[in-house]
Amino acid sequence: MELPLVVGVDGSDCSLLAVDWATAEAARHGLPLRLVHASLWERYEGARPSFGTGRPVEEVMAQHIVASCAERVRAREPEVKVSGEVLPADPVAVLLAAAPTASALVTGARGRGEIAGLLLGSVSLAVAARAVCPVVVVRGAERNIAGSLGRIVAGVGESAGSAGALRFAAREAEARGCALTAVRAWRTPAQQPVDHMLIADDAARSREERALSGLDEALRETEREHPGLEIERRPAEGPAHRVLLEASAEADLIVVGAVRRQGHLGLQLGRVAHTLLHHSRCPVAVVPHRV
Repeated sequence: MELPLVVGVDGSDCSLLAVDWATAEAARHGLPLRLVHASLWERYEGARPSFGTGRPVEEVMAQHIVASCAERVRAREPEVKVSGEVLPADPVAVLLAAAPTASALVTGARGRGEIAGLLLGSVSLAVAARAVCPVVVVRGAERNIAGSLGRIVAGVGESAGSAGALRFAAREAEARGCALTAVRAWRTPAQQPVDHMLIADDAARSREERALSGLDEALRETEREHPGLEIERRPAEGPAHRVLLEASAEADLIVVGAVRRQGHLGLQLGRVAHTLLHHSRCPVAVVPHRV
């Protein structure tokens, strides 16, 4: 049985973008879609009127939101199997609990009631930083979210976490019939003394070649598993978070790994993933790697 895509919904514009993105994703991969609305209305709403339904008004609204989102899915992709549920619980806890039996979690960049100027909502950040399955945060420009650029970007670092990100990115590119760009950043040490421009050029060329060699090594398994996939290798000078942020402008999705250390209960995101979640110009997939 295929694991579902799980989407957090709350009726906000950002969550509707997440529903639309997840609907197209479910159709591409032949996956069922599970819509989840979680709220602590029982704790905060108390004795608000129920309008004769016998249920708190927030619960009635939540049921309406989920039903409306399900109809939205059916209108866009009638073949996608969709289900929905409303839970009186903390949204982060509910989504994290769903992660072990989900192919991926999908959220919007911000939730209902969060400040419009926030770069990223607290629920999306907490889920992306702690989930045991891939998390996609739908953000960025309309053309990027719509998948009109025909390119998936994967960040390839030196850690083992890059392997999972590459697998996810390759499957995504193949399902979409588009190209995969594998990006690896390299840098010249700021304090390195250089007495001659030719020496500096040779040193930079050497570091770029090492980055390209690292990409070749990282991509061997991907090329073996996806022989027909168009893959571009892109070694780029600069800090990894800045290089990938620039690459996000021309991507339909950017994919990075995140190490999850067992027994560590806090947020587990490196600088690269954290920067992309807040500033990327396209949707971001964070793929966990447990150590």
